[in-house]
Amino acid sequence: MRLADAARVLAQLRAGKRVVLANGCFDLLHVGHVRYLEAARREGELLVVAVNDDASVRRLKGPGRPIQSAADRLRIVSSLAAVDLAFVFEGEDVRAVIEALRPDVHAKGTDYTEETVPEREAARALGAAIRIVGDPKSHASRDVISRIRSG
Repeated sequence: MRLADAARVLAQLRAGKRVVLANGCFDLLHVGHVRYLEAARREGELLVVAVNDDASVRRLKGPGRPIQSAADRLRIVSSLAAVDLAFVFEGEDVRAVIEALRPDVHAKGTDYTEETVPEREAARALGAAIRIVGDPKSHASRDVISRIRSG
């Protein structure tokens, strides 16, 4: 599923529900990701997750990434109980996603502050609240990958 498809589905699902948007690479799903998405879900009634496409993961994370394809990462994220709708998007940030989906809340992980969220102006322009959610950033896919490779 891509952004245009997600917008169509969300239009049918939203019906007065508070929509929360979360995003990420989710290259190797770990407990920090799960806690982030569960906390994001608690900010509203409908959690939409934008998963970075393979090209943007390569640009953001470097050589050898992603470990898993966008299709596989999307399937895994979609299977989580907290997630109502997930799709793959292009780009390093979700400004265009925010403009297309118009969420009520934009949730980011604890590696951000409200002032460092790249999409904060796009969210605020549409009246979306910004929430920093999840546990402290003590988990990272790169650490899991490193342990596997050294193992």
